[in-house]
Amino acid sequence: MAKRFASAGPTQRQQRVAELVRHALSDVLTRGDLPDPVLTSHVVTIPEVRMSPDLKLATAYVMPLGGQDEAAVLGALDRSKKLLRGEVARRVNLKFAPDLRFRRDESFDEAARIDALLRSERVRRDVEAAPEAGDEDDA
Repeated sequence: MAKRFASAGPTQRQQRVAELVRHALSDVLTRGDLPDPVLTSHVVTIPEVRMSPDLKLATAYVMPLGGQDEAAVLGALDRSKKLLRGEVARRVNLKFAPDLRFRRDESFDEAARIDALLRSERVRRDVEAAPEAGDEDDA
């Protein structure tokens, strides 16, 4: 009897299918074939899609360009979920078309937070006070 080990991250297959789903979703959103006026009037970025281990659920992390009208865009994506699922099923050859979930991508906020920390006065003061590696050899 084989033991199953909990993996630390997604498998290569999950990553490959997630990337295919991401490309399919971004292609549909770029073409603007959706009947929803919110989606046709906004540029939506999909930086990441994560697949469940059984490949039946795809969680797409989305962000409208400029971060404006996030709630409206997420609502429009949820309303268009059935049409988007059909397009993904047509473009990505899988046994089952994955259910789609749309979540707000928070990686941009995290990057902005880290950038603000690095530019803070406290960090700048610590960097200026730290001796450089070349100074020790001169002494």
